[in-house]
Amino acid sequence: MTAPHPTPDLFALSDIRGPVLRPGDDGYTDEVTGFNLSATHTPDLVIGATGTDDIVTALRWASATGTPVSVQATGHGANYPIDNGLLISTSRMTDVRVDPGERTATVSAGAKWRHVLEAAAPHGLGALNGSSTDAGVVGYTLGGGLPVLGRPYGYASDLVRSFQVVTPDGTLHEVDADHEPELFWALRGGKGNVGIVTSLVCELPPVSRILGGALYCAGEDAEALLTAYAKWTSSPLPEEMCSAFGLLRLPPLPQIPEQLRGRFWSRVAIAWTGDPAEGERLLEPIRAAAPVVVDTVAEMDYTAVDQIYAEPQDPLPARESCTLQRELPPEAVRTLLDEAGPTATDCPLLVVQLRHMGGALARPPAVEDAVCARDAQYLLETVAVTPSPAAAEAVERATVAVHTAMAPYGTGLTMVNIHGTPGDDTDRARAWTPEVYSRLQHTKDTYDPANLLRFGHAIPPAA
Repeated sequence: MTAPHPTPDLFALSDIRGPVLRPGDDGYTDEVTGFNLSATHTPDLVIGATGTDDIVTALRWASATGTPVSVQATGHGANYPIDNGLLISTSRMTDVRVDPGERTATVSAGAKWRHVLEAAAPHGLGALNGSSTDAGVVGYTLGGGLPVLGRPYGYASDLVRSFQVVTPDGTLHEVDADHEPELFWALRGGKGNVGIVTSLVCELPPVSRILGGALYCAGEDAEALLTAYAKWTSSPLPEEMCSAFGLLRLPPLPQIPEQLRGRFWSRVAIAWTGDPAEGERLLEPIRAAAPVVVDTVAEMDYTAVDQIYAEPQDPLPARESCTLQRELPPEAVRTLLDEAGPTATDCPLLVVQLRHMGGALARPPAVEDAVCARDAQYLLETVAVTPSPAAAEAVERATVAVHTAMAPYGTGLTMVNIHGTPGDDTDRARAWTPEVYSRLQHTKDTYDPANLLRFGHAIPPAA
């Protein structure tokens, strides 16, 4: 549903300290552009929030005028165009305060995981960031957050102690397990469906150094490597071993390391938090599976964690998608290779990757949340660059084909952060079980009955 352009006087927004911009204003395009360039945002109004007061004022105005609202920090998840209403950018709100005694961080709405690591590292602490520390903390955590170190520590949302959140009526709430527990529940895994988080407090794991990196084998050796990986990860590996198998078709771009660019690779990436010698011993079956062409596995400061997955650091148009997998039997290995392995020479997908789950990711949280991925053993994700409409069509066909083929081995669900472009209500609901989705709808009905937060992976109210 497209809302009318806001017509009331903007005088109510005059107290906002950040920029208030309309299409055509200087700085508008920069303000609305996110990391993922696949979606072009054209809101009627964009506000560059400088703090909580700006967000409260903006939401009170939106509530009074019936204007739909969206929020963006880094735009890594900007896969759905915002074509009207109000966009609140939190990219200026990057403050991070670490309490080393409590081993916690208070993180503002626009901070990236890189900001958290820089503040935590001097105290010997790490963070439950994902495969790129350029991503925003809040949006990632609201979707549950599947960390590089998920097997020993769980989801990013598992370590959240409290949120400061502004609901669509402009009310500021301080929520935790004991204060407004239903709102606290919905904010951990339910994405941004009930309010705009202005800050959160999370625990920081005591991690300063790890064994991390990747073993790159030729793409032609994908069958041997994936077969070994499936056997390896189905064995009782220590929870400290975190890993992913990937098929990478890397373009010849200067942003990609010279030794990797322009080639098709099969890869196992790892992060091990235990004794380095023990980690190397555990890797022996993977090293023996196929000739290793490039080996980046080494002891590293945790602040160098981006080196493990070596994801792009520059904005680009991308199509991502995921499904949760229960198992990886030989027939699933064969299916994945048929769709994206060496014989699939026309596959346009940049990355097809299986992340090993289990461990702490499988255990119930200390405080109930809306994450619905604890019964999965793997997360299958696909990523592709879509520089043109023709490329986007080919990518869409390949994306659907891979996930459809692997559906017999899946849970039927996705993770909301990597779900990709949301479709209709049935498609959006695949990020949660029916019970959790219904509960989120009722929580949405309580805090956003007018459905002002209707962009992106939005859930409609129950009413």
